[in-house]
Amino acid sequence: MVVAYDVQDDKRRNKVHKILKNYGQWMQFSVFECQKLSKEQFLRLRYQLEKHIKPAEDSVRYYILCEGCAGKVIRIGGEELRREDVFLV
Repeated sequence: MVVAYDVQDDKRRNKVHKILKNYGQWMQFSVFECQKLSKEQFLRLRYQLEKHIKPAEDSVRYYILCEGCAGKVIRIGGEELRREDVFLV
């Protein structure tokens, strides 16, 4: 899933960023990639974000990708995607 946001106020934008860090990886200024969120996690994320934005001024968009589509994302430069299946001991 890709989450993009446009939040006008610095304080609200920082809060949205902080919440999203708990669910995914920051990729660009207002873009996070959240891999393999359960339905419950997604609902919790939406609830938390909706508490902190003002819909009349801000927006959050969720682009839900199927596994086939997620594997076809093309990246040039920027942040490398963390592999969630690799653990360092």
